[in-house]
Amino acid sequence: MSIDTSPERPAPVRQIANAISGWVDRLGAVWVEGQIAQFNRRQGMNTVFMTLRDTVADISIPLTCSRQLFDSLNPPMVEGASVVVHARPSFYANRGTLSLYARDIRMVGLGELLARIERRRQLLAAEGLFAPERKRRLPFLPGTVGLVTAPRSAAERDVVENARRRWPAVRFRVGYAAMQGTGCAAEVMEALGRLDRDPAVDVIVVARGGGSVEDLLPFSDEGLLRAVSAVRTPVVSAIGHEPDAPLLDLVADLRASTPTDAAKLVVPDVAEELDRVDRLRTRGRQVLSAWLDREQQSLDAVRGRPALADPAGGLDERAREVEALRDRARRTVHHQLDRAGNDLGHRLARVRSLSPLATLRRGYAVVQGPDGQVVTGTAAVEPGLELRIRVAEGRITAVTTDSTPLIEEQP
Repeated sequence: MSIDTSPERPAPVRQIANAISGWVDRLGAVWVEGQIAQFNRRQGMNTVFMTLRDTVADISIPLTCSRQLFDSLNPPMVEGASVVVHARPSFYANRGTLSLYARDIRMVGLGELLARIERRRQLLAAEGLFAPERKRRLPFLPGTVGLVTAPRSAAERDVVENARRRWPAVRFRVGYAAMQGTGCAAEVMEALGRLDRDPAVDVIVVARGGGSVEDLLPFSDEGLLRAVSAVRTPVVSAIGHEPDAPLLDLVADLRASTPTDAAKLVVPDVAEELDRVDRLRTRGRQVLSAWLDREQQSLDAVRGRPALADPAGGLDERAREVEALRDRARRTVHHQLDRAGNDLGHRLARVRSLSPLATLRRGYAVVQGPDGQVVTGTAAVEPGLELRIRVAEGRITAVTTDSTPLIEEQP
């Protein structure tokens, strides 16, 4: 269907967009081969958005599918996977964009391989083989370094030469194994086991140069990964170059980007360590000197105090204070004794003044009859009655001859 247009009769945008949409719809469902460049699963949406890129030309097109289809893929989708898609092209007139809506997605070739590796990574991660708490620290200065690599390989040369350049006294125990091919994983596990059983080996390096995904596939083998996780010796993974990422990098205790980098990680640089020792020695001397200076200043300040300059002067002053306190205490005790003596004298005088003996001393006497009763009047006294008289100096016995009552004056 063609559209008749001219400068005088131009077609509106909507007409052109609808026409393009109609032309695209007539294409129908098609099978498309490409590579998944990226995908985005937006939360709360049932549609997954992806970008399908041509494997040769720099051409890409948006690709969408349902979340159910995306989640049902086995192995799961990963970026960079090669796929064959059965999709229907659609042109969205409102946005003026073209996309493919996938009804079926199938992994092929390298894409399927990458997807299987990703599924294996997820399963082993769920078991905890990649957990950070399982990682062991490498020894600071290993006595013997175990090396698993191919015979006469560039990786062996890089590790050994760079390690000995950094620390000439380092020793190596090499376990040779095929580093690619069908028997690679088994040979690496065997060499790894021999080195792990060697008590002299302190750390093991698994090293290989770069290669394709297929060449590095044995280093994502599940048996090898579990063997590395089970050894007691720390393991360093030095497989390929920086972009390469086999699963061995995740389960090893430390990942090195290259074999040369592994040599730098397992042994320290002797020059750097000597320089560090010199800096620490200098710093220690400075700290010790500063501490001694502070202590000497404190000692000088203590020695310069008056108490240490003239110790006897302080003692004389304290002795004078003790004597003054002693004299004051004596005076206080004497004053208290004097006040107590005076008070005792007053009380004694008061008691004596109230005593009957004091009355007798003033010339009075107490007269008692034969029965011991005190005679208080003349009526109880008859002539010839024997009386006993108590005076201040003793007792007097007398006989009455006469008694005269006292005539009181009338008022």
